[in-house]
Amino acid sequence: MSATAPARASALATRTLWRAGSMARRSPLLAAGGALAFAIVVVTLAAPLIAPYPADAGTATHPAQALLAPSAAHLFGTDEVGRDLFTRVLYGGRVSLPIAAIVLFGSCLIGVPLGLIAGYFGGWIDEVVMRVTDVFLAFPPLLLSLALAAVLTPSVKTAVIAITATWWPWYVRLIRGQARAVGASSYVETARLLGVSTPRLLFRHVLPNCLTAVVVQVSQDLGGVILTAATLSFLGLGAQGPTPEWGTLVSEGQDYFPTQWWLVTFPGLAILIAAFAFNLLGDGTRDMLDPKAQVRRR
Repeated sequence: MSATAPARASALATRTLWRAGSMARRSPLLAAGGALAFAIVVVTLAAPLIAPYPADAGTATHPAQALLAPSAAHLFGTDEVGRDLFTRVLYGGRVSLPIAAIVLFGSCLIGVPLGLIAGYFGGWIDEVVMRVTDVFLAFPPLLLSLALAAVLTPSVKTAVIAITATWWPWYVRLIRGQARAVGASSYVETARLLGVSTPRLLFRHVLPNCLTAVVVQVSQDLGGVILTAATLSFLGLGAQGPTPEWGTLVSEGQDYFPTQWWLVTFPGLAILIAAFAFNLLGDGTRDMLDPKAQVRRR
């Protein structure tokens, strides 16, 4: 038995690599976006091991080293109080990426059940849910996020609440349409006639057939949530210093930009690269999972 274990592991690794290669050939966007997003996540998780000055992610100050240009000792230079900017950008991912993950999880937690119920039952339940949803959708998402954040105490928690409050209605609309289509299908009608309970129908038949659309939408929304969170922090309505959120870092460095360009450039590039990576991932996921796209490829 022990002699076959390495062979099985090798076969599993070979199959995994073959599937990854096949996926890369079918969807270069997914491969490129997935690789870049994976690299960002790994670097973010490994920030305590990679960062040369971990204390600079917090309240540490070094006035004698303030506003130093990029060098071998400080790859991204230092900020106005002497903190290593490379360290702060690395740790900024540990703030920005969890914000995006929590916002989208909360949006799904609210939007998916409401959309499922509205689409499956229809009638007055659908009317009530969709009219409430339309109220939120009537406002531009960023404007509504700014308005909500402005009445709360600026913090990471405030940013999460404000963005989630504007993001969940899109999932209600998405799942409502999917649930209506699946609920009207012949196999669901047959299961209903056979006496299958409503909860079992919803969670064993309707919801699983809606999850592909949710996965695609979440992958496409990651970049947008990161940009929205950075915008709130940049305007002083989200994360506050010394928390090294990427938008906060850009806000802190904007007054020094004409002479100390690195204070804005490197956090801005981090936002750009992360948004680009997750947008590629979202587009690639859509191309892989969208039945219409699959038919076109054939």
